Amino acid sequence: MKNYIKGIFLALLVVLSACGDDFLTVQPTASQEAGGPATEGAILSNLGACYQILLFDSYADYQYNSVLLMSDLMSDDIYKGGGNAGDQAMLYSLSQFNASADETPGGLWNIYFSGLSRCNNAILACENAVDVDEETLTRLKAEAHFLRAYYVHWLWKFWGNIPYFETELEPPYMAKQMTADQVYAEIIEDLDFVLTDDKLPMRTTEANHGRATLAAAMMLKARVVMYQEDESKYAEVMADMQRIYSEAGFSLPTYASIWGRTGEFGNGSIFEANHLPEGKDWGAAWTGFGTNLPEFISPNELKGEDLLSGNDFYKGGWGFGPVRSETVTIYEEGDARLAASINQYAAGTYVERFQNTGYFMAKYAAREDYNDAPFGEPLNYENNVRIFRYAETLLNAAELMVVHGVANAGSLTAQDALDMIRTRAGLASIPATVENIKLERRREFVGEGIRYWDLVRWGDTDLLSDSNSDFSSTRSWSENKKYLPIPQSEIDRTEGDFKLVQNDY
Repeated sequence: MKNYIKGIFLALLVVLSACGDDFLTVQPTASQEAGGPATEGAILSNLGACYQILLFDSYADYQYNSVLLMSDLMSDDIYKGGGNAGDQAMLYSLSQFNASADETPGGLWNIYFSGLSRCNNAILACENAVDVDEETLTRLKAEAHFLRAYYVHWLWKFWGNIPYFETELEPPYMAKQMTADQVYAEIIEDLDFVLTDDKLPMRTTEANHGRATLAAAMMLKARVVMYQEDESKYAEVMADMQRIYSEAGFSLPTYASIWGRTGEFGNGSIFEANHLPEGKDWGAAWTGFGTNLPEFISPNELKGEDLLSGNDFYKGGWGFGPVRSETVTIYEEGDARLAASINQYAAGTYVERFQNTGYFMAKYAAREDYNDAPFGEPLNYENNVRIFRYAETLLNAAELMVVHGVANAGSLTAQDALDMIRTRAGLASIPATVENIKLERRREFVGEGIRYWDLVRWGDTDLLSDSNSDFSSTRSWSENKKYLPIPQSEIDRTEGDFKLVQNDY
């Protein structure tokens, strides 16, 4: 429900002004700096600031930062696109595995470190709570721990060896750098705090759509544990997937229905970023509620209908993220996910740009009437970003059982899970083999920022290297590409015991 998220932000905006470009100097409110008491209103103020970080994932810090797009650019599903290789040159470098310390996603770095700091403030406020009933306090604190784990997990995936802190920093406002394994342990600690004793509801009611849940924490733990390849926790994750399946009451709605406004917080949605068509402005780097992703990935000056779905409600945009032609071929005939995941436009119905294939990502494509912002219109589409979907629960369970040999911890079998996914797509049953489960994940999640991380954790990174001069894409993935270079500006501002050590890239 969009009104809840907007309300929690607008009612207590004072804390939002604390965020600046330097993640290490973000300060808590004055009352918490002094260790003073925190009312429920003060806690909600801090928690609202935590949630707003979800809405910065497209434009903040004067940069285009969509974590879905940046993840997919490194996959084998899309190209960079845009005007030319130099248009958003950092994105092109990222797509070619050529990021440097001076050309790395610094926007994401600042956004998610701001998220870490804001969540620390919210947790501190909970620890200083006065006149807040225990049940409410437990829920609010668990939400903050979940959000901290979510933001830090992206820093961990992209950069691995990062500075980490949980308390107010003393001058010179620097934090010790941890190894990737140490950061993983911190993320797990936060998630286990949430999951122990079920501190959050399994799913929200309509009035609280957009808030963290137990199912969302379980899904985040699954992503983190599986990416770490931590076999010691596979059984825990398997049990969590079975609980979501048996207790949460989720289902698989028609695939095409997921992506419009009527599909927001649908019965297959576990957690979403709740966008509103207002608030962002070119001159305000840390404000607003909308998303720029639809404008970014839609074809330039579009005047035609989508050839795959026949829909004519899509709008033009900037032409980034064209889908590779090979990606279209992964779908079987009759797969309902193709037309809902990929748009195709005839030559002459749009302006062809760099790395044009004629195919574009459909799930978050710009739509008519999804943006009535009075200013900053390209930044303010209302398309909610679906972060965790029930389909991932099912495919996680299937993968754990078949690919990793984890014992079944409930009634859901790998074959059941795969059949449910394929039945919804309009396809016949196929055996739940390693190859089929991996391919089904690719088909299910095109354009959702999952494919690249799957290939890395599976060790299937040979699929990421290519040499395609026709599309200006010649790249080679190697183990030292797992972590991006830390922004040089961050290394330059640290010193002494806090001096950041650059990743090998």
